[in-house]
Amino acid sequence: MSQSFRAEAVFDGEHLIPNACVSVEDGRITAIGPATGPVTDLGPGILAPGFIDLQVNGAGGVQIADDTDLAALETVCASLAQLGATGCLPTLITDTPAATQAVIAAGIAATKAQVPGFLGLHLEGPHLDPRRKGAHDAALIRPMTADDLDLLLHATRNLPALMVTVAPESVTLDQIAKMTATGIIVSLGHTDCTAEVAQSAMKAGARCATHLFNAMSQLGNRAPGMVGAVLEGDGYTGLIADGLHVAPLALRVALAAKTQGVFLVSDCMALAGTTLKEFTLGGRRILRAEGRLTLEDGTLAGADLTLPQAVGVLVDKAGIAPDRALSMASRIPAQVIGRKDLGHLHPGGVADMVHLSPDWRLSGVWQGGLRIV
Repeated sequence: MSQSFRAEAVFDGEHLIPNACVSVEDGRITAIGPATGPVTDLGPGILAPGFIDLQVNGAGGVQIADDTDLAALETVCASLAQLGATGCLPTLITDTPAATQAVIAAGIAATKAQVPGFLGLHLEGPHLDPRRKGAHDAALIRPMTADDLDLLLHATRNLPALMVTVAPESVTLDQIAKMTATGIIVSLGHTDCTAEVAQSAMKAGARCATHLFNAMSQLGNRAPGMVGAVLEGDGYTGLIADGLHVAPLALRVALAAKTQGVFLVSDCMALAGTTLKEFTLGGRRILRAEGRLTLEDGTLAGADLTLPQAVGVLVDKAGIAPDRALSMASRIPAQVIGRKDLGHLHPGGVADMVHLSPDWRLSGVWQGGLRIV
């Protein structure tokens, strides 16, 4: 049965359409325009494609770690959907080889089980630069071996998408090329490399960067660093727009310099979707206070952020146009992982949708046309 949803504005993935209806049947978008079935009037606000988060370390009290299994991934994906991310890449930060194997096995099981919202995995490490470790455990950071590469090449054949964050210092150009050739999304991050080294990695196939500005060599007048290479390049980059990881002025400058390919990530942790104030990660306490997640020494450790909040920060604090901010949470991350059926509201697309109030609060979420919030 067809049903239609009317909103003050509909964002189709590229444009804001005033006073429009989105019609849905059998979990797919059938039309944007006149209603084709019973109408649900959502009132003020914007109806947009379901948001897609490509960097989620955990949610719902569950952290992606060595004990991650199918049930854990189900919890994380369901919790993120309640927060507006109807699709995500559960993310393992630097850990042991056994933990990587366990998370990949869980991801393959989630793929077979068709877990709602599970779009693949993101492995953020362990092949990083300890000089830019952030909250990662330096003792577990190491160069990529032939066995590591074989594991990743096997994983990508059995997952809908696989993103791997590496530092050029810990991998070879040949390893980057082999990963890219098999469909792995190679993202550069946690690196102290020069702009020239970053550009060589990009030429080898790396087409993304992980949380722009954070845990990477910065832009200087004589040493452009990783930040300069990303802003000048034509690839993609994730961005944590909580106003803490990157100041609003820096957000404006970055988005003026790089007009295409920037997408939002939450970088959220197990505390997302809960009222918990702390948890333990690898024997270290992660503390939640005043919108921050930190180690006990004050090092930022992920973010206490949702994608609707990130959109609000971009619009209200950084002055970014609403249609661009919304595309950074929907259409662009869908492009990164090659999902043409997600991230937009076009006929034939999956009816994953979010409704945001005029002040960017989440007021409704639909997965496959079914309302879950």
